[in-house]
Amino acid sequence: MVGVVLITGVSRFLGGRLAAQLAADPAVERVIGIDSTPPRTADLPHLGRTEFVRADIRNPLIAKVVTQARVTTVVHAALMASPRAMGGRLPMQEMNVIGTMQLLAACQKSETVQRVVLKSTTAVYGCGPSDPAVFTEEMHPVDGGQVGYAKDAVEVEGFVRGFARRRPDIDVSVLRLTNLIGPTVDTALTRYLRMPVVPSVVGFDPRLQFLHEVDAVETLRLATVSARPGVFNVAGYGVMPLSQITRRAGKLRVPVPGPLIGLAGSLVRNSGVAEVTAEEARYLAYGRAVDTSALRQQFGYTPRYSTAAALDSFLAGQRRLTGLLRAGLGVGSELLQARRERGIAIHGA
Repeated sequence: MVGVVLITGVSRFLGGRLAAQLAADPAVERVIGIDSTPPRTADLPHLGRTEFVRADIRNPLIAKVVTQARVTTVVHAALMASPRAMGGRLPMQEMNVIGTMQLLAACQKSETVQRVVLKSTTAVYGCGPSDPAVFTEEMHPVDGGQVGYAKDAVEVEGFVRGFARRRPDIDVSVLRLTNLIGPTVDTALTRYLRMPVVPSVVGFDPRLQFLHEVDAVETLRLATVSARPGVFNVAGYGVMPLSQITRRAGKLRVPVPGPLIGLAGSLVRNSGVAEVTAEEARYLAYGRAVDTSALRQQFGYTPRYSTAAALDSFLAGQRRLTGLLRAGLGVGSELLQARRERGIAIHGA
């Protein structure tokens, strides 16, 4: 029997999907979802018996929720990847860094917490011209100098390592997810690939690696319901160069200077790409690939979708959506409008 599970970021894609699966599992005693904004009305039926608590994890009062509910497992899925979604870089940094500090402080004081799961990102490795062919969990970035979301994730992982040293009796799992893709998840990367004309950095053909939304949720679920401590890269098998990705997607790829990628994206009508940060432009120049041996051999999970299969699943979803639009159904246009308003960054959801 799994005890009481608390999930941060439950109003977002991964947190909400995880909560829905756990709420449907009779072996899970109770599911509590926390976020500073309530879930969308359309998502409420899927959350089942999940108890939503509207709270800001930056507030020390989060400790009362952990204590009073006698939480046994904490899943921290609330790291924000987009400054736009938080109203600027400073609020985003406060939510990611200060929020994590307060959450871990609550866990450290708790007498009931037995497991902590962190949804992190492969962006912690950075990306640059001196990168290895693949990053393993023991490696550190070659170039360093991470900014934005990647910098926050590095700090958050540092706090989690310190917490694990102070509370060795608690199992800690750190899941470094690569870029999500699939038929329903919405990120700046999926919006980028939906553009009719795809700008790329002139002179570069980055190797990209994808993680299907189904595999991302399943990895989080497994770490939640069973003890799988450690740090794990989570990605689909294989990599694909951007040139191959755009050809398979039937897109016209237009090379532009790196600093102009954001401007080029904004000039493409209905692209939904509001901005491309310097961090994301660097990723679209150099790419990134990670080794997933530990995920398969130690964690005990092999993703169902390879990078190529995840891309195909995304493209199939786009074809279905296009069919709805051509059939004159309003649901398609409403979904597209909602996606444009959400402002989610490339690295996560």
